[in-house]
Amino acid sequence: MSLIDIRKRCLIIETSFHENGPAPERPLKLAASCAVIKNPYAGRYEPDLMPFMAELRELGTLLASELVDTLGRENVEVYSKAAIVGLDGEMEHGAVWHEAGGWAMRSVLREPKAMVPAVKAVAVAGYRMMVPVHYIHASYVRSHFNSIEIGIQDSPRANEILFALVMGTGGRVHSRLGGLTKEAVSVHDGQR
Repeated sequence: MSLIDIRKRCLIIETSFHENGPAPERPLKLAASCAVIKNPYAGRYEPDLMPFMAELRELGTLLASELVDTLGRENVEVYSKAAIVGLDGEMEHGAVWHEAGGWAMRSVLREPKAMVPAVKAVAVAGYRMMVPVHYIHASYVRSHFNSIEIGIQDSPRANEILFALVMGTGGRVHSRLGGLTKEAVSVHDGQR
């Protein structure tokens, strides 16, 4: 029997055409693919979360594939992941997404090296969360530090979890604060 029972899906697309300056050559797109599922462990302690984490890889692949279909694999430059656990769950129920969601994005994007940023919380339905993103090939590319807000008005209910993956097409519009640029990445270790 599957541990994954999806109640609702949501795709958020944010397009920035300018930031009080000249329009960029192409608008910046950030997108979040979200799924609200029943928390199989709501209201009780489960010592072994590994089967849940393993089964979530399929959900991660579904969400990551939706983002690649939306943005185009060749356009993706930033990524992240998030989880909001309903009040009858625990933080560890959201932490399972670190491996499952991160693995799925790396696989769909053909194995970029940078760590996948993450944020998680235990919260009430309607909670909104800022999800940090950064460059997929090197974590320290300052121009690509950005964020997108996620949340669904009726989710997660107390016995649910909202899982999200985020991808985007570039760094901040008009970034000009120095630091490592994507063109200067040379070590290819996911850091610099």
